[in-house]
Formats: sequence, C-alpha cells, structure tokens
Amino acid sequence: MRLSRYFIPTLREAPSDAQIASHQLMLRAGMIRQEAAGIYAWLPLGLRVLKKIEQIVREEMDRAGAIEVLMPTLQLADLWRESGRYDDYGDEMLRIKDRHERDLLYGPTAEEVITEIFRAHVKSYKDLPKNFYNIQWKFRDERRPRFGVMRGREFLMKDAYSFDVDEAAARRSYNRMFVAYLNTFSRLGLKAVPMRADPGPIGGDLSHEFIILAETGESQVFCHRDLVEMPAPGDVDWDGDLQPIVDQRTALYAATEDMHDQGRFESEVAESDRLSARGIEVGHIFYFGEKYSKPMRAVVTGPDGQERPIHGGSYGVGVSRLVGGIIEASHDAAGIIWPDAVAPFGVAVINLRPGDSAVDLACEQAYGALRDAGKDPLLDDTDERPGAKFAAMDLIGAPWQLIIGPKGVAEGKVEIKRRATGERQSLPLEDALKAIIA
Repeated sequence: MRLSRYFIPTLREAPSDAQIASHQLMLRAGMIRQEAAGIYAWLPLGLRVLKKIEQIVREEMDRAGAIEVLMPTLQLADLWRESGRYDDYGDEMLRIKDRHERDLLYGPTAEEVITEIFRAHVKSYKDLPKNFYNIQWKFRDERRPRFGVMRGREFLMKDAYSFDVDEAAARRSYNRMFVAYLNTFSRLGLKAVPMRADPGPIGGDLSHEFIILAETGESQVFCHRDLVEMPAPGDVDWDGDLQPIVDQRTALYAATEDMHDQGRFESEVAESDRLSARGIEVGHIFYFGEKYSKPMRAVVTGPDGQERPIHGGSYGVGVSRLVGGIIEASHDAAGIIWPDAVAPFGVAVINLRPGDSAVDLACEQAYGALRDAGKDPLLDDTDERPGAKFAAMDLIGAPWQLIIGPKGVAEGKVEIKRRATGERQSLPLEDALKAIIA
C-alpha cells in the first residue's frame, strides 16, 4: 500500500475524553472514529488489525473442531422469554419493536438463537458433540461506555456454543475451548492467564476468564507468577485427553477480583511467587449444563432411547476488544508496538526524498520484494518532513521500518529499525530485506 493513496487521518493530540492509552492511540493513529457514545466507525488501519485478529481466532476455532455459522444481530424477544432471560438481563439489552409491533432485541449474546437452530436439526446423541461459532457484532447498552473499544456498546465478538449429551462430554468440549484459547492468545502475541470467574448472567457453575496483564486494566487480578510465562500448548491431539493441560493451568492460584480469596492466596502461593496486577479480560468461557436446553426443549434421544436435554457451554472472545487490549499491553510513549501477527502493515518503507530517482528506485525495489514475500509493506511516498514520517510510523506501530535516503543510497546502505526494541542497523538493501523477511 502506498501512503499517498491510503487513508490514515492521524491526530497530533488525543481528544481530552480519551482516558487510557489504547483509546488515545487508536484515535491518534486514525484507526477509529467515534460516531456515538461507545459506537465507533473502524477506519482502514483499524479494520486491517481487526480482520487479522478475527482470522487468527477463526483458524484456532476451526483447528479445535468448531463449525462457523453467522447469526443475525437482531433477535426475537420470544426466544429470550422462552429461556427466561428476557426480563432478567437488565438495561444493557437494547429492545426494539418492528413495524408489526413484534419485540426484537439487538443481541448481546446468542445462546437462545443457536439453541433454537440446534433443536430444529439435531435429534440424536449420535450427532454429538457439536460446537458452532459465530463472529458477529453485538450490542450491550452500557450505562457508562468508556475506554474506547475496551468498554463500548457495539463490539465484534466470537461466540462459540457447544452441545453434548451429558456433563462428562460437555466438560471435554470445555477443555477443547480452554486449550484453543491459550493457543489463540499466544498467536496474538499475548500472555493470557485463565482465571476462575463468576459466570454472571450467562449462568452455570464453571467459568474462566482469560486475562492479560496491563497497568490500565479494568480490575485487580491475583495469580502465581509461573502462569504468566507458561508456553501455549501448541499442536495437541484434539480427540485426546486435554484434562492434563487444563489441570496444569488451573492447579496454581489465579482469580479475578470478584473470586479472590486473600487467605487462600497467601497460604497456597509463596510470597515471592505472588503476583497482584491490573488485568484486562479478553476471553470468557462457561459450562452451563442444562440452563438453556431445559426451558427451550433442546433435547436429543440418548443411547437408551429416552429424550434428554443437552449439556451446553459458551465461549466468548472480544475480537474488537482485543485490538485495545493488545495496545494496552504493547505500546510506548511514541505509539503502538504491534505484534507481527496482527500489525496492519508488517513493514513501513520510508522514502526520505521522494522525487530523487535513485531513492525512488531503491524504495520501489524494496516495496516490491517485501510485497512478494507477503510482508504487507506500507510505502511512505509522501512529501512530509523526515521527522514527521518517523513520528507517524512509530505511532501506527509497524514492526519494522526500512528507511531509505539519498546519503545511504549513495553509500549503498539503507537503515532498518525494529519497532519493539528500537534497534537500528545500517545494511546493504539486499541484507536489510533478508533480515526483515527472515
């Protein structure tokens, strides 16, 4: 992409009502624009990141055996009345009437819709297990939307729903999602700690939040230090026993503020291993048993020929929230530091003197080679001053900068900079490209 033809409306200063780093930097980097309280338009740079996160989430769900569907944003209120949640959910639910006076709602989640789909088509235990996932916009009418995409009203979420014949099978499905989440967050460049959590309005008796540590996190969390550094499981036998992986992650103390027991924390964790920090929830998984299947008559015929309600679970990842979460965990005073996997552009090629034939040629050669290598380069071919170019590229956070100017070209050299470390090297162009592409 050539910057002269692209659209990145950067700001020198963040609006005064942007309170946390991710909100400030997303606005300054031209990633989003607020259209109403808690509702944002995603501009080209932000949308590129959002799509990359979405794709990684999709790939890990597919790898774990989940099946993608797409459910509507508007849902029938009658389904929620059937489950018993319509009146219980509270003011966060945006309720709507259509022209025929039918009650609708803008879905905050989709347990009822997917249960209705399931019960219409699956009748036998032989067709289980099933896990359907949906990447769709949701709406929760937050009383005080704040912190940009971290606590907005409209948000993109991956929500998955498992259906099993009994509790033992349902807990195996829960474990698959638990492990899939560890792999997902690791691919996003995050160290996410699973913590026992309150199921809240989703219901059930087993729930974990996946928390990334960040100074501006919304709540205090408590855990054993070793949990932060545990590597992701990686390739596993998805049809095998995943319980040992789950046990390893849950044997050590980890709790959100609502579930924290200070006495237990002090007795179970040596003082040197105790970690108390601010955390951001980026994923939440639930086993809720027959909570929806009983009132909604989602039943299958079991091995004994008798009908039985299925056991369910739900599994959420805040895709749009993750954009903010990654920035909170990875930024500095100059701007965003994107992990390679989700950066909107892998390399910023900075032309220090557009119009100089030798510099233009070197930039075009570099741009073409990087594009052919799949590094998703952004060529800054604008007439801005070098200082402004450097500041803009630091702000938007491309993992690599390839800096090409007349003095370097005359000497047969270019400069590369690794955004995360600030390390710079002066190299021949061919060597610089090898270092970036490697």
